[in-house]
This record gives sequence, structure tokens and C-alpha cells, in this order.
Amino acid sequence: MPSGVWSVGQRAALAFAGFLAFSAGAARATPYLVADAESGQVLIENEATAAWYPASLTKLMTVYVALDAVRAGKLTMDTPLVMSARAARMQPSKMGFRPGTEVTLDNALKMLMVKSPNDVAVMVAEGVSGSIEAFADDMNAAGEKLGLHESHFVNPNGLHDPGHVSSARDMAIIARALLHDFPDHADLFNIGALDLNGQIIRNHNGLLGRYPGADGMKTGFTCPAGWNLVATANHYGRRLITVVLGGPSPNLRNQEAADLFERGFAMGGGSGSLDSLPSTGGGPTRSDVCFHRHAAVMAEVEEESAAATQTSAAKGRGVVVAAASASAAPYHVELSNQRPQFVPVRVFIGPAPGWTGPVLAARPTPGNASLPADAKAYSPEKSGAAGEAASASDEQSAPAVLKAAVRTPPAAAGHAKPTRHRAHAKSIKHMAATKEPAKVAGKSGIEGSAPAPKGNTASKEPKANSSE
Repeated sequence: MPSGVWSVGQRAALAFAGFLAFSAGAARATPYLVADAESGQVLIENEATAAWYPASLTKLMTVYVALDAVRAGKLTMDTPLVMSARAARMQPSKMGFRPGTEVTLDNALKMLMVKSPNDVAVMVAEGVSGSIEAFADDMNAAGEKLGLHESHFVNPNGLHDPGHVSSARDMAIIARALLHDFPDHADLFNIGALDLNGQIIRNHNGLLGRYPGADGMKTGFTCPAGWNLVATANHYGRRLITVVLGGPSPNLRNQEAADLFERGFAMGGGSGSLDSLPSTGGGPTRSDVCFHRHAAVMAEVEEESAAATQTSAAKGRGVVVAAASASAAPYHVELSNQRPQFVPVRVFIGPAPGWTGPVLAARPTPGNASLPADAKAYSPEKSGAAGEAASASDEQSAPAVLKAAVRTPPAAAGHAKPTRHRAHAKSIKHMAATKEPAKVAGKSGIEGSAPAPKGNTASKEPKANSSE
């Protein structure tokens, strides 16, 4: 949807109207759960084992499989991954990089957790496992090892598929596994904003900077799923995981999660472990949150007008909280309607300076050819505006697998090797050290180690089943 067609107020009005219709017809609460991250004890839950469409919460599992591959020595955080034509055709939200663009795994995972781009999720999957299908198999194998009960994954991004399901309990298990198995990468989940060559990309997680102690993790949205959230917060060394599925609006979802955190932190021990919850059985329930309205309008409420909808959504907040739990009212906390300020973490496209290792891409298939020498690094146009229909030239521009290839890109003069995000203070120091304009080597731009030229690389136009 072109910017300017709908005002923030119109989007907010549509979202609130959708909420009123939803709350009028929803006598039951959607699934939620609060668990202790250390012990795995369940503190609060409702329908936590009911099958549900996870939407972009799926990307937590994508990150888990990718980090597990790093741990196994299959690749490193600095390994460049290649955007294929198939990945580039994913529906928004997306970065909009052209086929042939290279992005290190470290930068790709940061984009995945902040912007939630569906094209980058496929790029990660193809780089790690060779194809979407092979990566889905790896996701399900990892899920079996983690003890997931209701989950079955068919893609790495959460775009809607009837067979792609999970549950609040399983999402809490994944979140807990990420924190316990990869503590050195916990900072991936609390990045408030990214800086891609001067373009600031904000995190969808409305609890970051608004709820005290909030430090992760991931949001998700499709029309069948509603607004989902896996959140973590730490109070005085005690970390809780809260999962809310099927929220009628982003702000009501955020508010319900905050109130559940308040209840959880006021409690002592739990009543049982995540594994001990009995499975509900049955297929997933489809949310009607969009009510025949275009998903792009609904998703833009999340991305552009959270502050504008906060006050309006608060009027109906009691319906959802009361439906969730009558005893939740004493633990209400008011979330600020002001946009928090974050020090953006710098990301870039292209390999890291001096990289001489392999560049990973999709497994070769008939019809794929080598990347043309004059291929551009990213698309300056709005991504997905016309459905991203495939063309013959798109198919031919997808690079063949480069697992055995070793390339030595020239390092950009004056640039130190970027480091992974560890803390905001380090981010400030790094940004100060890299103020010099970036130099990009090579005609295509994919050889350069610095950010790409300015362009509209982050789409804001989700399709009907787009994943937040």
C-alpha cells in the first residue's frame, strides 16, 4: 500500500474497530503462558497446549537451528549467505534485497529479530540447510530433541500454511532453549533498533523500553494467527517468559503480556513444568482479527502507529484482560504510549572485511546459473508492491551453491571489522569509530564490506498472509 493513502488515525480506527468486533464475539481467551526461564516451571497458563499458528514467532526456531549449526561448526557468524531468487520473492515484511546480495549470518539474524524479514529468513534457511524444505526438516528434528509437543514447521518465516503450527507451551520451550543453550547470543533478542546505512529499523516488540526489565524476544502477525508475542523480562535476577497468542491488536497483546508479567513476578513457585502440561489435541483455531480488512493496514498499525493506538486500545483493554483471567486486574501496569529511544545497532550487507571462507547459498537446482557480473546488490524499489511475481530473469540470476567456493573480497579502506552487538555502550563506541562513509568494491556492490547505498531496502507493505 503506498504511503500516505491511509493516515495513522484511519489505521488506528480500523484496528480499534477490529478489536471491538473481536471482543464482542470472543467469550474465550486466546492462549497464554508465563514460565520461569531458569526452572521451566509454569506459573500461569490458559490453553497453553492448544495448537496455534505461530506466524513470525517461527523465527525463534529459525535462529535456534542456525545457532546450532554454528555450534556444530557448519558455518560461523561471519559466514556470508546469498539471497536467492526464491528468497527474494517472499511476501513482506522483507528487506527487499536483490538476488545475489550477500549478508553475514550475524547481520541476517539481527535483521530477523528486529525487522522480521521473510526473505532473510529463507536466505538463512538456504544457507544453513540448502533449501526451505531441508531446513524445515532440521527445524522439526531440533523440535523433537527439545521436546516440542504441538509444533510442526514447514517454513523458516511463519508465512501462513495450514500445516505450520505450534503452541504457547512449545514457544516457551524454544525461548528457554535459546537462553540456556546460546547465552552468548541473548543480545540478539533485545535490540531496539538497527541502522542500515542510515536507515533506522525499529523492533516490533512493544515491551522493549516500555515494560521494566523487558529484554526480548519476538513478535508475530498473520491474519489467521492474530498478534502473537514471546517476551522475556528480568526483575532482580529472575527471568520470566511470557507467551501471548492471537491478540486482537498489537497494543492489547503488549498490555496483556505486561499484566501477565506483573502477576508472574508476584508469584513464588509454579504448579508444574512445561513438559507436564497435558496436550489439548485438535487442530489450530483460526483468528478472525482482520475481519475482511487488508492485512497491510492491520500490520501497519503495529509498525507505524503503536503510540497512536495505545490510548484508543486502552479503552477496550479490560475485555481481553478479564477474559484472560479475572484475577489479573490487581496486577495491571500502565505501558507508556511514548516511543522509546534506542541506540541503533549497525548492520551492513556484504561480507566482513577480509573474509576468505565459503559463501553459502541455496542448493543448486536445474535452471540456476551463476550470478551475473552486473547484478545489483539490493532493490531500491518498494518490495512486494505488486506481489513480487517471478520472472525468467529472476530465476536465472539466482546463484548456484557456493559451499566449496572461497572468495577474498577486498577490505574497505578505513573500516575496522564489525563486531557483534554485546551492549549499547559497545554499539555507541562502534558507531563512533565508523562514521567515515563506506566504500563498496566491485561493480555489483556485493563484494563490499560496508553498508549498501541508501535505498528503500525495508518494505512496509505486508500482504494478506504476511508475517510480522
